[in-house]
Amino acid sequence: QVQLVESGGGLVQAGGSLRLSCSASGLTFSLSAMGWFRQAPGKEREFVAAISSRAGSTNHADSVKGRFTISRDNAKNTVYLQMNSLKPEDTAVYYCAAQRQLSDRIPNNFGSWGQGTQVTVSS
Repeated sequence: QVQLVESGGGLVQAGGSLRLSCSASGLTFSLSAMGWFRQAPGKEREFVAAISSRAGSTNHADSVKGRFTISRDNAKNTVYLQMNSLKPEDTAVYYCAAQRQLSDRIPNNFGSWGQGTQVTVSS
């Protein structure tokens, strides 16, 4: 059974930084693409960033490009989201997602999800 556990969320002032972590188990991490999504109150869940299984490809939403960076450590079965220059509009629950992907590409859909971690950015 796939388990994804997010950590690192919290309350931060605008302009500050946070690093989210997602620890994965129950899957072959090195053969899984990983992603971060977020959902703000009253809004639909949206894509934030994704990384292919061997980190050959990354993708970031336009709203976070230049501020957020996704990375992974396959030896630790962990994916990270470094968030800098945070804005109040980044406030949301952030979810980690995984999808088995034999090729080093980012899939269109993710099948496994974590419980989420709250990020709140105050103005």
